Amino acid sequence: MEQSAREIAVRLRTAGHIAYFAGGCVRDIIRGVTPKDFDIATNARPEEVQKLFPRTYAVGAHFGVIVVVEGDFQFEVATFRSDDAYIDGRHPSAVHFSSPEEDAKRRDFTINGMFFDPVAEKVIDFVGGRADLEAKLVRAIGDPAQRFAEDRLRMLRAVRFATVLDYKIDNQTWNALVADSASINQISAERIRDELVRIFLSPNRVRGWDLLDSSGLMRAILPELDAMKGVLQPEQFHPEGDVFVHTRLMLQLLPEEVSVPLVFAVLFHDVAKPVTATVDPTGRIRFNEHDRIGAEMTAAIMRRLRFSGAESDATVEMVKQHMVFKDTPKMRVAKLKRFMARPTFEEELELHRVDCMSSHRMLDNYEFLLGKREEFANEPIIPPPLVRGDDLIALGLKPGPKFGEILEAVETRQLEGTFRTRDEALDWVKQEYSLGQKD
Repeated sequence: MEQSAREIAVRLRTAGHIAYFAGGCVRDIIRGVTPKDFDIATNARPEEVQKLFPRTYAVGAHFGVIVVVEGDFQFEVATFRSDDAYIDGRHPSAVHFSSPEEDAKRRDFTINGMFFDPVAEKVIDFVGGRADLEAKLVRAIGDPAQRFAEDRLRMLRAVRFATVLDYKIDNQTWNALVADSASINQISAERIRDELVRIFLSPNRVRGWDLLDSSGLMRAILPELDAMKGVLQPEQFHPEGDVFVHTRLMLQLLPEEVSVPLVFAVLFHDVAKPVTATVDPTGRIRFNEHDRIGAEMTAAIMRRLRFSGAESDATVEMVKQHMVFKDTPKMRVAKLKRFMARPTFEEELELHRVDCMSSHRMLDNYEFLLGKREEFANEPIIPPPLVRGDDLIALGLKPGPKFGEILEAVETRQLEGTFRTRDEALDWVKQEYSLGQKD
């Protein structure tokens, strides 16, 4: 990919234009990290860029951005520009094509505002980005309040960079962020969601949680998490503290790599505790039905943030089932196998582990399930059914509600090892339901 990016820059240079790598890829090159993508900045106008390359399309010609396709890769080639006032917290009212220095000054953070000349192999830094990289500092270019007013998403991006890179946010930038955090909801839910996902998928996610919390962004985007503060729990089960502290601890205990449903199920598994908290006659704090109500609240939050159906469904299922784990040792084999055969079970097991480790630290049910997983590992946990609908029709039964009842009864006995063969199962059905016999 880097080679293709260099070739694009060289072709622009050969045609008499300036061409630099720009933005995040320069930050990564200086840090010695392989960039995920390469953006190119040039003084060539959009129409000139399109003339030079056979495969292009305009994604933002008004903003001077042309996508150049080389092989399997796509590169954004953007004309150096300066922006007029931003009217909607995201888009400038007009842009003017300008110089590299002007272009650098309109970007978000100093660490993202540098250029790299791929021919001379040198960094061009008009904004002090190199010094901030060395100081591990996220600093807005110019006036931070103005940068955030231009695009509110930059507040979340500041938190994301500080989280993923493990950098500090410069004081002036931080103060402007805190002052303006409530305005984040002017940004589309999709853009907010994408930043949240990058923050919480980072191994440094607890730092992200803390920055979202202390900046006021959490209260603005996820008030349901903020509401968990001060919600006390029974001390014998939760010596660690309130629901907010408990959830943060769980994030800390997760492995480095997590899926979107797992990490968001951790965030939301106890989201209904603030609305279900009661004290029973013995003085014990109760959260009746917080799993069921929490699943409904999770579905609403995931919808609000425009998560995909698959991510939402998996997260909701994990929140809904997280209290069932305490009952697993008492389950009949068939019920346990069905519980363990669900596609979200493996991740629910991890949710259960961190739930226990962040509170009472008792892992009996977790270890019981690990043992069962091993015990059931040699064969499909839900084997192909011994009896199917066709068999019931052959025995003279008409399709209807009874079908499901009979098939489930057979599957239960099959899962528990009562039936080993199809004949055994069919004989039982005939006898139990008086099928295939004269009345």
